[in-house]
Amino acid sequence: MSNYDRPLSPHISIYRWPITMALSILHRISGIGLSVGFIVLVAWLFDAASGPDAYAVFMSVMDTLIGKLLLVAWSFAFFYHLSNGARHLLWDTGRGLEKSQANLSSWLVLIATVALTAAFWWLAS
Repeated sequence: MSNYDRPLSPHISIYRWPITMALSILHRISGIGLSVGFIVLVAWLFDAASGPDAYAVFMSVMDTLIGKLLLVAWSFAFFYHLSNGARHLLWDTGRGLEKSQANLSSWLVLIATVALTAAFWWLAS
């Protein structure tokens, strides 16, 4: 039996990911990032309850460039997960499932994520 007439799977280098697929993968990655962020939140609460010395050590770590980048990344993950979750709730009602609507809502999720993250850090400073 010959399989020469069967279509080949596209190779990753020539296959263009649809925006919806990329955001689906990013949704999973942001969920993992939020899980790590919750561990850091628990450490912050533990250090805050342990006294001013432990809290000062924690804050000195989070006040570094890496600590601040992690905080921005976690806030981005939070707002992305929130925005994409709202989109999925809309999809659960049967609305917005057409290809053009799904692509538009994908871009709206990204714009909302960047805007909410920027607004959060602008208000926090």
